[in-house]
Amino acid sequence: MTTPLTGLRVVDASTLFAGPMAAMHLGDMGAEVIKVEHPTRPDPARGHGPSKDGQNLWWKTLGRNKRTVAIDLHTDGGREAFLRLAHSADVVIENFRPGTLERWGLDYETLSSENPGLVLARVTGFGQIGPYRSRPGFGTLAEAMSGFAASTGEPDGPPTLPPFGLADGIASLATAYAVMVALHSRAASGVGQVVDVAIIEPILAMLGPQITRWDQLQTAQPRTGNRSMNNSPRNAYRTSEGSWVAVSASALSIAQRVVTLVGRPELADEPWFATGATRAEHADEIDEAVGSWIARHTRDEVVAAFEEAQAAVAPVYEPADIVADPQFNALGTIHRIHDVDLGEMAMQGPLFRLSRDDASIAFTGRGHAADTDEVLAELGFAEADIARLREEGAVA
Repeated sequence: MTTPLTGLRVVDASTLFAGPMAAMHLGDMGAEVIKVEHPTRPDPARGHGPSKDGQNLWWKTLGRNKRTVAIDLHTDGGREAFLRLAHSADVVIENFRPGTLERWGLDYETLSSENPGLVLARVTGFGQIGPYRSRPGFGTLAEAMSGFAASTGEPDGPPTLPPFGLADGIASLATAYAVMVALHSRAASGVGQVVDVAIIEPILAMLGPQITRWDQLQTAQPRTGNRSMNNSPRNAYRTSEGSWVAVSASALSIAQRVVTLVGRPELADEPWFATGATRAEHADEIDEAVGSWIARHTRDEVVAAFEEAQAAVAPVYEPADIVADPQFNALGTIHRIHDVDLGEMAMQGPLFRLSRDDASIAFTGRGHAADTDEVLAELGFAEADIARLREEGAVA
């Protein structure tokens, strides 16, 4: 097996989540990723979330497949080192506020001066243009401004934000996709270009036709909790032992099977049962039928009965359920990787499988500046030059 992006060099000069996660996706597919951090202020992601024995667990995943170097881009020596990196790279990913690279003399024209095929991916909260371009931008703001929060939560409750970096994760996929589009274009033209990803946009694209709906109907999607305005049954239901299952019946045939299974086949004969939208208008009645039946059975009994009836159900999993699930195990979703600090650890693997090429996790997130000397030597810096840069504070 070969890795599909072998030979592609990516410089990850971004911090926190959207940019670094995009670089992680590329690294999973075999790209050589070099993570650039400040000598004394490493990526703040190293301090987010839980730790064990002083080792940040989030970083072990986010930093996987990345060699790490520490370069101060404010300094002349750091600028020299970064330019050599850019001149050797296919892709640079950065998320500084717009104008920052230009202020440091590291604009795209300079970065690509000896490397016209360079793709520069710029990932910011609000993009490179517009009145908000200089604002600090985080995924939470995108989740608010995209309409996600306004349409999420219970009808009588507040707008709801996700408990994880949803907008950043979506933007990371958009960035990886955009990079590959730009590289495909380069294959034809020989010339790279700048990719401008505003984190507020990809999540907006995932929310369906809400803009078209507003344009044509002047209505916005309301908060409906776990219900859907487009079909019923669609909800999370509590089982007899206190577990939860999720049921979705977008197709009429599935909805018919569900109400038959729970002992209410007459509901399928109602005129309003024929479409998802009209079933949603009768969600109280349907939920009472489905929910009361599920409440009398264990999770395993519910799943087995739904499976036999060919109706759509899924248990609401905790992490322990995920790692034990036979389907995730069959897919190889969870990888167990040796970590130099903590030994074997589990983490979710690459996003998909290919029939001919391989994707893999070669190593977990490495320590700050672990590979500075090695990478600089590969760029042609002599030992004395590296020592000088380190003495100047340009590298660590």
